Amino acid sequence: MELFKKIKSAMGLKTEESIGKNTEENTEFREAIDRCIREYTSQTHFFFYNVTFSEIPFYNESIKKWDDEKKGEFAIYLANTSKNTYPSYRKGHQKLHDEHQLTSQMLANMFRSKMKFSEKNIVALYEIFKQKFCNETYTGIYWWPIAGFFRQIEYSFPPTEIPESVVGLLNEIVSIEKSPNTYFYKEQVKLDEKIKIYLHAAKGEEGGVKPTYFLGEDEFQPFANNVLEQQKEEDKKLWFELIALAQKANGGKPSQKYLNEAKKIIDQLGSDKFKKVTQEWFTFVINLKETVTVKTYTYSGYESTYNVIEFLSSLNADAIKGFVWMSSWFYDNTTIQTISKLADRSFKKIPEKGPAAAGIGNACLYTLYASKGLDGIAQLSRLRLKIKQANTLTLIEKYIDEAAAKLGISSTEIEDLAVDDFKLKDHQLTYTFDDFTGVLELTGIGKSNLKWIKPDGSQQKSVPQLVKDKFAAKLKKLKAVQKQIDQTTVSQKERFDRMLRSNRTMTLDYFKEKYIQHGLLSFVINKVIFKFSNDTTECLAIYSNNQWISIHHDPIGIDEFTTVSLWHPVTSSTNEVKEWRQFLLEGQIQQPFKQAYREIYLLTEAEINTRTYSNRMASHILKQHQYVTLAKGRNWKAKLMGAWDGGDEDTALLFLPEYAIRVEYWVNPLNANDEFNATGIWNYVTTDQIRFVNSETNELIELINVPPIAFSEAMRDVDLFVGVASVGNDPTWSDSGGLPNHRDYWQSYSFGDLSEIAKNRKEILQGLIPRLKIASVTHIEDRFVVVKGKLRTYKIHIGSTNILMEPNDQYLCIVPDRSKKDVSENLFLPFEGDNGLSVIISKAFLLAADDKITDSSITSQINR
Repeated sequence: MELFKKIKSAMGLKTEESIGKNTEENTEFREAIDRCIREYTSQTHFFFYNVTFSEIPFYNESIKKWDDEKKGEFAIYLANTSKNTYPSYRKGHQKLHDEHQLTSQMLANMFRSKMKFSEKNIVALYEIFKQKFCNETYTGIYWWPIAGFFRQIEYSFPPTEIPESVVGLLNEIVSIEKSPNTYFYKEQVKLDEKIKIYLHAAKGEEGGVKPTYFLGEDEFQPFANNVLEQQKEEDKKLWFELIALAQKANGGKPSQKYLNEAKKIIDQLGSDKFKKVTQEWFTFVINLKETVTVKTYTYSGYESTYNVIEFLSSLNADAIKGFVWMSSWFYDNTTIQTISKLADRSFKKIPEKGPAAAGIGNACLYTLYASKGLDGIAQLSRLRLKIKQANTLTLIEKYIDEAAAKLGISSTEIEDLAVDDFKLKDHQLTYTFDDFTGVLELTGIGKSNLKWIKPDGSQQKSVPQLVKDKFAAKLKKLKAVQKQIDQTTVSQKERFDRMLRSNRTMTLDYFKEKYIQHGLLSFVINKVIFKFSNDTTECLAIYSNNQWISIHHDPIGIDEFTTVSLWHPVTSSTNEVKEWRQFLLEGQIQQPFKQAYREIYLLTEAEINTRTYSNRMASHILKQHQYVTLAKGRNWKAKLMGAWDGGDEDTALLFLPEYAIRVEYWVNPLNANDEFNATGIWNYVTTDQIRFVNSETNELIELINVPPIAFSEAMRDVDLFVGVASVGNDPTWSDSGGLPNHRDYWQSYSFGDLSEIAKNRKEILQGLIPRLKIASVTHIEDRFVVVKGKLRTYKIHIGSTNILMEPNDQYLCIVPDRSKKDVSENLFLPFEGDNGLSVIISKAFLLAADDKITDSSITSQINR
């Protein structure tokens, strides 16, 4: 520091004790500032919080044309003025307040252009910077445009020609202690790295590259830097270059220049080395857990504690984002799968914070979109069914649409093309391990079985020891493929379920090529009913026992038809739907999703009378978090409402582009007894109208003109929201004291009329109960499953699953134990997945043997 003072003294510069004390005014500069203020206020600008300098003629026509030496002197004048007017700015003195705002912003604006400053001017500016908000570590220096100031140094001096005084001040800036809890921390650390690179270049080492590591303080940093240290010395230089480039990652997606620069370094390093190391880093992040730190806050004598949940530091998140972008050059299966898993992890929500690392997640989406081939698009299609954030879903859809446009096809067609067939033959994969054979066989949606055939042809249940010892890597790859296949069948099942909304029609040739002849999709469409049509006739058929058959079990030759579509039951008569349901029951055929048993919603007389809106799902009380999660899961755009300005306005929206329709479901916060959580989110919402709007003209559509499939599917979704999220489904809600003024609603919903979903459930129970062990003591009566136990008789509501006990309709509260085995899992159901149905059956089995119940919370109610 003493050397730095001596250098300034020898140059005739002011020392820290004297800088800024010179009261001599530069008349020209003073008039320049005054004129800029006058011209800006003449444009009816009365505030200087965000000055637009393009609107100040004198700044553009005069100041910007000064030579660099004069600009340097003016920058010093601006800095001094900003510093000297700061106390008055804090006190609210209007004239000096405006001066401070204008000069501070003008200095930053000037630093955005390229100027060559003299050593004297640079040192003088730095001395002024140090004095404002100065403390022991003078972190207040970052209130100045230090990054722009450093850019001027870079423009003014090549690295090998940096004056000693400038080297000294740059080292001072780097040595300032940085606190991770400050607002500017991320920018401070990044600037430090730029300065270090500049100073490293000043040493003039031939081909020298400054060692660059991950900077953020989190659990990832030591792991990643340790992996880096293990690399060969000749490779480290290239890794340092890549990390330095990765740390520059900003914005929504990379420029081609950025990617080309990365590719040039990767080519020197070797793609295999790059992928091996980055996948280690990515896998660590995929498995990384959030850290929870308890903080204590004291204010005005009151002490409170709160949790700080951290995942990755912003500095390391930026660097990882850069490496994800660089991975877009590769399209091998391992890279694509790893990036897809990283996207999953990044969008996983942290309570009260949102996605764990949205920036990394968005980078993953870009990389999946930009990688060569269609495997990335397949993963985007899978992620679209899992991710709930509206803006993320919009981005995924944008990437899928762009990829489809490049190929000149529709987004649905590109999703068909992107589905991997995994080289399945007859829904099987065969692997050889010397004399042993492994057979991977699809057994259901999300289910597959791995069989082992011994050399003598007999089957072995467990993995042979020889395979474990000799083919460990190949076995690991096989199990990874099995997991991918299971994930794909699940995601494709969901895609087909949503396809029922669109009434999509395809040619027979397309259907054969992309579905029937596809190794995996041919399995998913098994047991799904399709409509085959030509100019004169149409026919419904299902693929079963290796052939297409009709509802009457007659073989169907599909080659005589020209078009194919998924059958939606709303397009058929009631009798035809009942026949298909009976067909499934008699043949013990389980569909991968609700199709024949899909709930159907037809216009009611009341809806015809209201014309433009439906009140069918109005006046319900829903648990808001549960409702919003369900809505997003069904591709509705919905957001949480809270107790803040504008936080009580929301309408859930579903877009059906095939029909140019936007569906609106009106909801309102239930503001009762301050029922919101710690973050201000309302616990409950009430429901209102459902409307259908032409998305092109924004005009209301009369319900009678809404296409039946669009109407039925929208109403089915909303019925699901109500059926699952209604407080009437919560057996503890009434007893826990939830909203006393609304207990009448709980009672009426818990034991009232059945919804369409519940009516469907009742129909299934009517066929199921006679096949149960408890059939002799169980029957259906109106809205209830009635179970005659040893102690009392019980009525289980088919909609809410809540229970009343005879003879006095006393309420029985039983909370389902999710840890216990589902007694219905071995029962045949004609479709997959109905949690309410499982709860009813479990409760019925429990209550049929009520004399054996040991849970005191239940027995105390029964014996009351």
